[in-house]
Amino acid sequence: MPADSSRLLNELRDRLPADTLLTDPESLAAHARDAAPFSTPGHPAVVALPRTAAQVEEVMRTAYHLGVPVVPQGARTGLAGAANAVDGCVVVSTVRMDRIAAIDPVNRLVRCEPGVVTKRLNDAVAEHGLSYPPDPASWETCTIGGNIATGAGGICCVKYGVTADYVLGLDVVLPDGRRMRTGRDTAKGVAGYDLTRLFVGSEGTLGVIVGATLALRPARPAPLALLAQFPSLAAAGHAVAALTGAGHLPSAVELLDRATSQAVAEYGHALLRPDSAATLIVESDAPDPAPDLAAMKALCEDAGADQVVAATTAEESQQIIEARRLVSPALGKYAAALGGRPTAFIEDVAVPPSELPKFVGTIEDIARHHRLRIFTLGHAGDGNLHPTVLFDESDPDEVHRARTAYDDIMAAGLALGGTTTGEHGIGTLKRDWLGRELDAVSLELHRGIKRLFDPKQLLNPGKVVEA
Repeated sequence: MPADSSRLLNELRDRLPADTLLTDPESLAAHARDAAPFSTPGHPAVVALPRTAAQVEEVMRTAYHLGVPVVPQGARTGLAGAANAVDGCVVVSTVRMDRIAAIDPVNRLVRCEPGVVTKRLNDAVAEHGLSYPPDPASWETCTIGGNIATGAGGICCVKYGVTADYVLGLDVVLPDGRRMRTGRDTAKGVAGYDLTRLFVGSEGTLGVIVGATLALRPARPAPLALLAQFPSLAAAGHAVAALTGAGHLPSAVELLDRATSQAVAEYGHALLRPDSAATLIVESDAPDPAPDLAAMKALCEDAGADQVVAATTAEESQQIIEARRLVSPALGKYAAALGGRPTAFIEDVAVPPSELPKFVGTIEDIARHHRLRIFTLGHAGDGNLHPTVLFDESDPDEVHRARTAYDDIMAAGLALGGTTTGEHGIGTLKRDWLGRELDAVSLELHRGIKRLFDPKQLLNPGKVVEA
């Protein structure tokens, strides 16, 4: 062990409980990376699992004094490489900081620690007749701290907004160990710069989140859903535009392209026809969803849908929503049938909703050009799609084609006035693309903010933007 690592461990052991630090090879390997492909993690020197904000402060002060990099982590479900370790770093995992400190029904807010799992938080506030709407696909395992750090979205954000819309205030430990509070508990507040929003989506590059105050909403009414299939992408796009133009506020508008519809149908979902060019899954949680759903069904039919199934009961709605939830196992079954070492790379690009048909068509062209299977699904209501590139990681040529297809998808999204990430973040995976999306002045301001908060460049180095 290098001398500097030995000193680091000795000082941390002097300041923290023994069970807070992990140094065995298995634990170091397990905490080396998140779920992003195409990214090579470093080797951490130690994993710290603090239980309190004070322990996080001790870790940060020690690392800052010794000049050791620190990489914050949550549940490591991220898909951009933002939680990947760097060589010789301290990984600070906040998963043990999982207390829900207070639920305030009168003021409709909750205070919690960063390691609280998102679904657990929602279940807890539901006992008070409230809800925490953000619902990332990994909500059964991802944590609030990770959601805040990446600016996570979800299926229902078309109506209810994303994580950033619910963060009222944060407790943050800065790179040098100082602790600060941002935001407020009031519904309104414009005193000073909005530092809370600066930390939301910063991917652990400016500070370590150790507490959050989150806004809550009344419990959502029981929803009803419909499933509509279309003979063309254009028809599906027209349906989405019609729903919006008519003033409807669906709680979900999900799109499955031809390849994804076929995969889910072949997996065994009874409602899906495998020959459709596109499938829309639309959900309404209006106070009386039945008339709302009937009106949206008519709009889908007017746009050219050749099959529309509208639920009348909660059980029928669950069957429709199941089509969206079956995407992952359906793609897993398809990949397993290919042999080799198949990898599904879930991408994250957002374009203006009006450009969805053109964007999905371009992705299908990219798939044909690179001789790959790309399954496109996502949140059609706000234009945030997740093209999923399937490739054999044991085949160097196929890996190269997958990487090139990834770049082509990014370029196509930007060309349509979109962004290279709607909810997954930048991390290491899209750092180069951030430089293409932002203008030179904006990029320099990003670098200046990073230098201000982290002058030694020790906190999550190499992620998002280099100072």
